[in-house]
Amino acid sequence: MEHFLLLATVALGLVVVFGFINEKLTHLTYEIALLLFSAVAGIIVTAIWAGTKGTGIADFLEGVQVFDIERFLMDGVLCFMLFAGSRHLRLADFRKDAKNITILSILATLLGNLFYGFLFFVVVRILGLDFSLPLCLMIGSIVAPTDPIAATSILKKFGLPKRTGFLMEAESLLNDGVGVALFVVFSGMVSVSHAGKNQGFLVIMGREIFGAVLIGTVVTIIGFQIFKRTADNTRRGFLSLFSVAVSYLLCEKLECSGAIASVVCGLVFSYLTERAGWKNAASPELVEFDAFWDILDTLCNSVLYVILGLTFVRVLQMPMMIVFCVAAILLNLIARFGSVWAGTWLMGRLPDGYTKERFAALFTWGGLRGGLSVALAMSTASMVSGDDYHIILGCTYAIVFFTTVVQGLTMRKVYEKLTPQRTRA
Repeated sequence: MEHFLLLATVALGLVVVFGFINEKLTHLTYEIALLLFSAVAGIIVTAIWAGTKGTGIADFLEGVQVFDIERFLMDGVLCFMLFAGSRHLRLADFRKDAKNITILSILATLLGNLFYGFLFFVVVRILGLDFSLPLCLMIGSIVAPTDPIAATSILKKFGLPKRTGFLMEAESLLNDGVGVALFVVFSGMVSVSHAGKNQGFLVIMGREIFGAVLIGTVVTIIGFQIFKRTADNTRRGFLSLFSVAVSYLLCEKLECSGAIASVVCGLVFSYLTERAGWKNAASPELVEFDAFWDILDTLCNSVLYVILGLTFVRVLQMPMMIVFCVAAILLNLIARFGSVWAGTWLMGRLPDGYTKERFAALFTWGGLRGGLSVALAMSTASMVSGDDYHIILGCTYAIVFFTTVVQGLTMRKVYEKLTPQRTRA
């Protein structure tokens, strides 16, 4: 990324300015405010620039790619953000709800991908566009996984019932790897360069998930031997950064899921600190360590939402923008509800007194999308034509913006409407 210091300065400046405005005036959820303000600022600046220079907005956008979300997220901060989100979760809770987490993170993600892909295929055919079924399924894989960063930063700000909140957070942390595996399969069908190497979903998912679990576990156990023997809290922070980065890089090299490895690092770390006698964040050994990760997580999270907002203006390049945006949002809600509802039939008794329909509705409205979906969409640029790429990117942005801003702002009201009174009391 060229001019890194300049771009970092701009992003941090906007984080400070927009955060201050929100603190004093609007009082929105912090991440939603950053995304919304940045999107408005990006559209205004683009319109002014295009107007004063006498060029069309589409021409202007074609020549400008200031922030590269794919590189920033996938080659930069994703592993650290996932570790930060998972380090407070307890491995015992995962074991207790392993069946339901597996159904939501694997089966529901797969079904959501298929539902969205087939529905999108019908819509584009009605609109007269020549999209193949594998291409539509690839688009479904881009928007199928819910976003762990949005889930941990937005949804935790109000009181979901403990078990329901844990399921929602655990699903979002683990379904990234499933989404990436699905994307690899369907993008392999679409891209000529991968046509002869498509290995099938089960093979890829097995390598992505089980390889990532093994790598994340081994690296964390080795690193923790130094962690528990040093009294320097700064060194502990650096060691955790190193362990997560090594796990992610090894997975990238071995074609495993770096996202899942990062989550595993957080879970194993939480388990090992508890075994070492550090029961909670109030333990002296963890106070400075947690403060270090909280600051790092907030920094990365804030910059990501600003970049997402600023680059939202690229949706203007999409042909038939309004039609596709509305269709993408509606199809996403239908596919998400259908996939979770189908999964509830295998989950047995649902937590906190929810019926199948209310549980599916809550998880549908709480299924926020974020930077990973946009990064996957951007990675399709070399696989499809320019117009198809703008449709894929525009639809993805529409879903991310709607789920983060609209669903994020109304989540508390939806939760209060769907949750049994005795559970909320």
